[in-house]
Amino acid sequence: MKIGSVELPDKAVMLAPMEDVTDVGFRLQCRHFGADMVYSEFVSADALIRSIDKTMRKLTVLEEERPVVIQIYGRDVQSMVEAAQIVEQAHPDILDINFGCPVKRVAGKGAGAGMLRDIPLLLDITRAVVDAVKLPVTVKTRLGWDCEHKIITTLAEQLQDCGIKALAIHGRTRSQMYNGEADWTLIREVKQNPRIHIPIIGNGDVTSAQIAKQRFDETGVDGILVGRATFGRPWIFREIKHLLTTGEELPPIPLEECVMALKLQVEESVVRIDEYRGILHIRRHLAATPIFKGIPNFRETRIAMLRAETVDELYRIMDKAVEMIGNAKNTIAEE
Repeated sequence: MKIGSVELPDKAVMLAPMEDVTDVGFRLQCRHFGADMVYSEFVSADALIRSIDKTMRKLTVLEEERPVVIQIYGRDVQSMVEAAQIVEQAHPDILDINFGCPVKRVAGKGAGAGMLRDIPLLLDITRAVVDAVKLPVTVKTRLGWDCEHKIITTLAEQLQDCGIKALAIHGRTRSQMYNGEADWTLIREVKQNPRIHIPIIGNGDVTSAQIAKQRFDETGVDGILVGRATFGRPWIFREIKHLLTTGEELPPIPLEECVMALKLQVEESVVRIDEYRGILHIRRHLAATPIFKGIPNFRETRIAMLRAETVDELYRIMDKAVEMIGNAKNTIAEE
């Protein structure tokens, strides 16, 4: 797959953009475990123009994480063009426009998936951003605003005509938020449209290597974005890539390597922010990780991890959980 000048492997598997999740530290983790490309958090065009410190920090790009995409969102042509030009100075590999974020504070103000209610403006923004920068410009969007307005098959051609280099589609409408099951039938229809010649990337409910392979096989998409399934499990990329390349499932990754990956996330977060807020920042990963779920009284351990306020306290809980898993395995072996 090629997006502008960016070369990616066939059946590329990428980290989806997620607010307060896909910071530079987590992107590096996912690249380490085999993600072919990574996306930034959502970047507000208005905040970029006002040079808000927290937003400007989202433009940090490290050489080790390339290829990397910075994604922006906004609700008018001028601010999106100005933001795109600011992003270009940060030298990402690709600039993505977010027309898919469903949360009220974004979509409710007309940005993100809110743009699906004003297609002429959505297309004006896309054309203007494409013309304003030399970076390859891509778009991520949804099937439509609601189930009565699933417009993606028409919209895909219109966006292609605007000059975008790839299109990522989440298999839900805005009204569905993240509820229900993602519908990939329209994603397949877009991909199979003979008039579409740009790469089509699918997104939604890719939670395992088996599902990733199934989506590739059934739809023929050029790439897949993995989102919430990466929480506490960045090694899912290694699992997916192994199945796609060998046709066999990857043996379980050693527990020690998984724990080390989580600890590296903690350390990066603490160094980048501070101890207390850094631990808060990665609690969703600790809550979601599957590696501790086999231990007795997991709920208590999970609560303890989420309440930890220092790195030493958190590591003690994690190490004790690892020990409990080892003891449980030994008991089973003896029986």
